[in-house]
Amino acid sequence: MFPGSRILAFTCMGSACALPLLARASEPPPSVVSVQQAVEEAVQNNLALTAERLNIPVAEARIVTARLRPNPVLSLEGDRVERRLLDTGGDVQQYALRTDFVFERGGKRERRIDVAEDGRRVAVLNLLNSIRTLVLEVQSTCVDVLLAKENLALQQENLKAFEALVEINRARVRAGDLAAVELRRSELAQLQFSNAVLQAESRLRTAKNRLQLLLGRAAPSDAFDLTGDLRRVGAPPNIDEITRFALERRPDLESLRRDEARSLADIRLQLAQRKVDYTVGSEYRREQTNLLAGNSLHVFFSAPIPIFNRNQGEIERVRRERDQIVARIQSLEATIRNEVRTAHQQYETARSLLARIEADMLAQARDVRGTTEYSYRRGEASFVELLDAQRAYNDTMQSYNEARAEYARSLYTIDSISGQEVMP
Repeated sequence: MFPGSRILAFTCMGSACALPLLARASEPPPSVVSVQQAVEEAVQNNLALTAERLNIPVAEARIVTARLRPNPVLSLEGDRVERRLLDTGGDVQQYALRTDFVFERGGKRERRIDVAEDGRRVAVLNLLNSIRTLVLEVQSTCVDVLLAKENLALQQENLKAFEALVEINRARVRAGDLAAVELRRSELAQLQFSNAVLQAESRLRTAKNRLQLLLGRAAPSDAFDLTGDLRRVGAPPNIDEITRFALERRPDLESLRRDEARSLADIRLQLAQRKVDYTVGSEYRREQTNLLAGNSLHVFFSAPIPIFNRNQGEIERVRRERDQIVARIQSLEATIRNEVRTAHQQYETARSLLARIEADMLAQARDVRGTTEYSYRRGEASFVELLDAQRAYNDTMQSYNEARAEYARSLYTIDSISGQEVMP
């Protein structure tokens, strides 16, 4: 397991498949959650995932159907023949009771059960893969929320600084120490930063609403909040180890492999289907008139003659389907290797960019802004120089926040690609 990654234990017992529950169904959802709590709540309550879970009981119902044996057939017959022209002892009455049994040959029932059980395993693995993609989507949305909070805090800090500057400029104008045009410029800059705060608040609300939808909360709440920081721990291993993890643990790849096993079981089933089934029946018949009565017992045997239909089409179909699944496995393996390379490159880029900003840019941006603001208040720097320094600081901090978010996304992406977030 990668350092810092979290595993969601998935269990299936009988027809119940669930993950650790956040809270009882009767309890209201918490208004403040962490990233891990958000992931657990989404896995429990996400609406699309709830529908996906129903594929498992559907597959289990197919197993029940596969285990069933053919029903016997019961036939009842009653006849009455009237004889009026000749004196033959009166009317003839006949009664018959017949039963027919189908004997399946070639192990059809066992083959059906194998196909149905493999189908259930495929459904479980598909659910696991849906959980894997949902976990990554929730984590990425959590990163969006945390990034929006950081950017909102930055814009609020800028606005607060310019509000204080405007108050100082008003006092300087009243004292005759500053031209009125400088005050108007600072007030305009304050309005611009105020607009930036409104835009940041809107982006934060949008990200929170999107996250609440993923959590299965149909009605977003304004009181909802996400706690925690952008992920910085959990450096992944080398690319070869990530690839090995992915090829061994990815549920979508394992689902295709299990589907290949199901196709082999389906081939055996279709080969068994070409063997004819025998129908054996027995009949008890009673015939009586006014003078005589008689009983008879009959035995029947029937079997179709496989001259034209020997299930050739279905046998060929399942063979071609298996070839198709093998091709899909090869394609997905190549895709996974490419995803690993791309994700690792994104991680290295994000790590390098984040380290460069922290080492070379943050301190300089703060120093330039602080020095320029001090010089402006002493009358040694112009307002344009102050505004340029503030915008350079703002751009640097936004780049820093974006780099931190990208670094966190890269770690979550590597966990998801390697199959570390969900284990069967």
